[in-house]
Amino acid sequence: MSAPAKPSSEPITSKRQLVEHLESGCKPDSAWRIGTEHEKFVYALDDLRPPPYEGERGIGALLDGLTRFGWQPVAEGGHVIALTDATGASVTLEPGGQLELSGAPLETIHQVCQETYTHLKQVKQVAARLKVGILGVGFQPKWRREDIPWMPKGRYAIMRDYMPKRGTKGLDMMLRTCTVQVNLDHSSEADMVKKFRVSLALQPLATALFASSPFVEGKPSGLLSGRSDVWTDTDPDRCGMLPFVFEDGFGFERYVDWMLDVPMYFVYRDGRYIDASGQSFRDFMAGRLPALPGELPTIGDWNDHLTTAFPEVRLKKYLEMRGADGGPWRRICALPAFWVGLLYDQGALDAAWDLVKDWTLPEREALRADVPRLGLKASVRGRSLQDIGIEVLALSAEGLRRRHRLNDSGRDESIFLETLMAIAQSGRTAAEEMLESYHGRWQGSVDPLFAEYAY
Repeated sequence: MSAPAKPSSEPITSKRQLVEHLESGCKPDSAWRIGTEHEKFVYALDDLRPPPYEGERGIGALLDGLTRFGWQPVAEGGHVIALTDATGASVTLEPGGQLELSGAPLETIHQVCQETYTHLKQVKQVAARLKVGILGVGFQPKWRREDIPWMPKGRYAIMRDYMPKRGTKGLDMMLRTCTVQVNLDHSSEADMVKKFRVSLALQPLATALFASSPFVEGKPSGLLSGRSDVWTDTDPDRCGMLPFVFEDGFGFERYVDWMLDVPMYFVYRDGRYIDASGQSFRDFMAGRLPALPGELPTIGDWNDHLTTAFPEVRLKKYLEMRGADGGPWRRICALPAFWVGLLYDQGALDAAWDLVKDWTLPEREALRADVPRLGLKASVRGRSLQDIGIEVLALSAEGLRRRHRLNDSGRDESIFLETLMAIAQSGRTAAEEMLESYHGRWQGSVDPLFAEYAY
């Protein structure tokens, strides 16, 4: 989750300012970049438990250890809760101590994969000294909510109190999930709209291809992506498939209207989080926010508010793809490759839109509902996601080949799709491989998963 936005002093009094802020994200394709984010579970090597923040083997010590690689600490309330570097990358903490790299804005998937490799190498060096491991899956396979220590971040304390009022699984989302995401640019409002629609419609395909979370509290849950299922009962005000994106006339203003209806969580002032949970950003713009009466919001407050919505695809000044479970290094590289191939090549984008443009709202919602349980066996219009996935991966690969960004060996970015193509061709997700191991050589225990799926 994001660090607090940098404060900006200009007061916000009109919706037009908010729309213009989103519009300012449009940029020519020569300036498009790729920002990849990935979360990892940390666990003690001896007992597999998630470590607390404090202590010589704690999450705080892990962050401190990373500073020797040039990362600069960011403190809140006397605790180091994030790290930054000169490239624009940051290391942050999720509520249950999951470690997240928010990568720098990069030009190629080759660079993204190198960045990921460097990050994982650094983390593993520090982790080995602390005798902790780093795990790449979508949902905590073994431990209960109450077994997981909370990280000392003010934002999370507010969300922790508010979440159970809106759904039964919000605390699971905070404590027990890990994802890999990519943030991508657009050139215009029309380009944003097409990319938003294609990526929302196909987000369940990403969920299926990356499904790696079949266990809850040491047992099979009946799901292939427990992480994806959590989002279906977190908070209906701020999650989901955003049907309005497919309505005529959708654009930046309509997204702003939706965000103004999403209840607030907090306002960040003078280094601390002020609880504004359930309050209205519209009231804030009128100077009537109960948490801060008489004050007007700034663009920094709006940026913070934008990070408190959790749809399957999220709009800020760029689009965030949010449907995938966390996974191993090769799938961290594959996720941005999949979406860059589809969205950064006009031919692939047009072909993907042709594929999904006639899907109805009930069909998109049914696919979203089925995919955590069925994975690639979910279907739309009688066609399996496995079959659709093979076609869409071919489109993505063509898009990447046309981009023609080559590595030192002269190979283009389509090499990063090979792991997904193998999953699509076989129809077997990582989750199904895990279940086979659980019922076979793991002898009904999830404990071997920690070693086998560690980085």
